[in-house]
Amino acid sequence: MFNYRINKEIELRLLEERHAEEFYALLMDNREYFRQWLSWNLDENYTIEKTKDFIKGSLQRYANNNGFEAGIWSQGKLVGEIGFDSIDWWNRKTTIGYSLGASFQGKGLVTSACRVLINYAFHELKLNRVELRIASDNKRSRAVAERLGFTAEGILQQAEWLHDHFVDHMVYRMLASEWEVANKEP
Repeated sequence: MFNYRINKEIELRLLEERHAEEFYALLMDNREYFRQWLSWNLDENYTIEKTKDFIKGSLQRYANNNGFEAGIWSQGKLVGEIGFDSIDWWNRKTTIGYSLGASFQGKGLVTSACRVLINYAFHELKLNRVELRIASDNKRSRAVAERLGFTAEGILQQAEWLHDHFVDHMVYRMLASEWEVANKEP
């Protein structure tokens, strides 16, 4: 099972069905915030059963060696999620997706969690490319990519239907060789 302690306060753990209630509460508490950036249908019909189905699907992807979703825990509280949307083994690449509750932002949690997944992708999985696909207007998320040294490759116009309109996505990439140079010990 994927489990990684970033420091004494922050931990990444594979989301499991036993986390469904806590994850559901996080989604509902941040429903309006998440709707700005995520296409998840978190309307009033969203149920804990749908949360369990999401987690089951993620666990199946993990079992199939095709990505996963990990919870981001801060001081023992589930505050977000991060994972590999899927893994393209032939081309040795993946895309990282994440979400973080609004009140937990600005503390470096996503940057730290991304750094862990990038290291895992390059060192453990031996992938060559990691992508972030971020809504063009999502300045906070774009700042994460830039802080980590990702290169902006371009914009995918109208890449995602977000409830009632299309949004453009900025595609960022990091190659294994670039990550090694940027993170080399002096």
